[in-house]
Amino acid sequence: MADIAAETMNSLYIRALSSTDSDSDYCKYWVEWFTYAEGNEYFCEVDEEYILDRFNLTNLQNEVPNYYVEALQMITDNPSDKPMSEEVREQVERSAKHLYGLIHARYIITAPGLKKMLDKFKRGDYGRCPRVYCHQNTLMPVGITDVPGQKPVKLYCCRCEDIYNPKSRRHNMIDGAYFGTSFPHMLLQVYPTLKPAPSEQRYVPRIFGFKIHSIAELHRWQDEQREKQKKRLGITE
Repeated sequence: MADIAAETMNSLYIRALSSTDSDSDYCKYWVEWFTYAEGNEYFCEVDEEYILDRFNLTNLQNEVPNYYVEALQMITDNPSDKPMSEEVREQVERSAKHLYGLIHARYIITAPGLKKMLDKFKRGDYGRCPRVYCHQNTLMPVGITDVPGQKPVKLYCCRCEDIYNPKSRRHNMIDGAYFGTSFPHMLLQVYPTLKPAPSEQRYVPRIFGFKIHSIAELHRWQDEQREKQKKRLGITE
């Protein structure tokens, strides 16, 4: 199955590279290829209208200093006529993926982006909370920082309000800045019915049925009584 999926993605990418259709068709193919690639399942497809609006890309050139123009051309099917070496093409592709991630972080807090991420959330694309008392509550992606290259993406549970590491090593490689610190909270603001009641259940550690802190109190009381008994009997150590 993995070989078939890889073959499908490769053929899709080849179609995109060789396509003579309109810019919008190629943009769809590149974005579709990227989001279907193994390890990129957390991403949604950014609308081409959003990518083509330069206002939405303000200051991103500072974040992608190498081959920014070529990367944007790769995403939007406007390739340069200038021939590229294989090494340069690989660098352009890395820059394109990084640029797409930064655009993605901005897009998913817009109304259309929130709607697409809501669909992925409802499908359980990001997994379930591992905490027992959250009862398999659905997770959503979040970044610890908005600065790229600092921390990988985490998964936020809106029931226990804590974050967890993705199970897959591939997903642990995704930059958290591609989702940002605001996304899950913005989603819950726009769709407040998504937020479940907080779990009031807490695990209480016990030994032989006694709460740990109760046992500690019992031991202190026993020690105090033992010392009093020694004093009454005149026992000295």
